[in-house]
Amino acid sequence: MLLAGCSSTVDGHPTAVPGGEGPAEPSFRPPRTSTAPPNPPAPTTPVTPNRPAEVIPLPPDDNGYVFIETKSGRTRCQISSPQVDCEAEFTNSPLKDGHHTNGVSVSADGTVQWVLGNLGDIPVVTIDYLMYEAAGWTIKADIDGTRFTNDRTGHGMVVSIDKVDTF
Repeated sequence: MLLAGCSSTVDGHPTAVPGGEGPAEPSFRPPRTSTAPPNPPAPTTPVTPNRPAEVIPLPPDDNGYVFIETKSGRTRCQISSPQVDCEAEFTNSPLKDGHHTNGVSVSADGTVQWVLGNLGDIPVVTIDYLMYEAAGWTIKADIDGTRFTNDRTGHGMVVSIDKVDTF
């Protein structure tokens, strides 16, 4: 679920433990390839019930994805119309196959899934503590976490290193 363009989960066992099969995954993230978010819209942007004037649009790439990194640099997310996938070193994530999960996904209908995975070297936009719109999701980032709300269904999640709340 955390790989761009994938629509299925592949069961398996991570091999990053000493003595595991295959090469260990690196314990560091690839160099940051972040770009600055676009400038906020002019104050004359019309206000609608689901999109206040202060929301900054983040346009998707050619495949319909938006990639963000939080201001702290501790959480990275892949946003598409059907779902949001986030990767972080969570402090209290559930176990899967004996390992703490490092990814969480919420779909537009509110389905949540914890996974083991890696988003890879994605071209993230580093967001500030502001509101954004991306692929049908409203994103509100602040120091306590990042809230993703699906504009159509109202379902989503609040992601921080210490907890994930879904709604």
